[in-house]
Amino acid sequence: MKKAPGQLAAVLFDFDGVIVDTEPLHCEAFRQIIEPLGIELPWAAYQREYIGFDDRDAFRAIFRDAGRALSEETLPELIGAKAEAFGALAETRGVEPYPGVAHLVHALVGRIPLALCSGALRCDLEPILDRIGLRECFAVFVTAEDVAVSKPDPESYREALRRLACRFPDQDFPPAACVAIEDTPAGIAAAHGAGVRVLSVLTTHGESELAGSDRVVASLESIAPTDLEALVRA
Repeated sequence: MKKAPGQLAAVLFDFDGVIVDTEPLHCEAFRQIIEPLGIELPWAAYQREYIGFDDRDAFRAIFRDAGRALSEETLPELIGAKAEAFGALAETRGVEPYPGVAHLVHALVGRIPLALCSGALRCDLEPILDRIGLRECFAVFVTAEDVAVSKPDPESYREALRRLACRFPDQDFPPAACVAIEDTPAGIAAAHGAGVRVLSVLTTHGESELAGSDRVVASLESIAPTDLEALVRA
């Protein structure tokens, strides 16, 4: 079923920094793995340089910036160890959705197809989505394992649109009729590279860093489905 011009076709959510405040836990999990190797990772450096990467590209960048070699054989071991560390931190400390997230998701589900498009590992995010009761709201998942290149490359958003089209074969998903909800410059670039409109949330970056968005908001508490519809009509 074709959407009328200006009609919202889908909403694609990033995970870390959009649905839940997990970036500090990711930073700490990275630290647990790399500090024994003599590499430091201050929060400010993580926030400035590495948020938006998947674990694969984050480890590559961290080692490169530290002037250290990293073999492709060692990389999967580091990713696995970091995933274990993150899972333990998320379990012991607990993770709650940002204000307004659950309300917006529930206002959309059943009306507009929802996708999750994240650079996180599936094993990182699925247990959290289960605990906060949102996993079944998403028709499509694209995580780090599903793409060869992380954001800011648009591959993850293109793959999410492809999966939405497979999941809902009677519907069209023109990129310009879809809205991504993001929190990083890399995420904005990825979504725009796929032709998707972007609403950004001020959770991990300042407004000037998110200037490429179609709209920037302080919180999803103020956002209703009509606001997302307005973005695709703009």
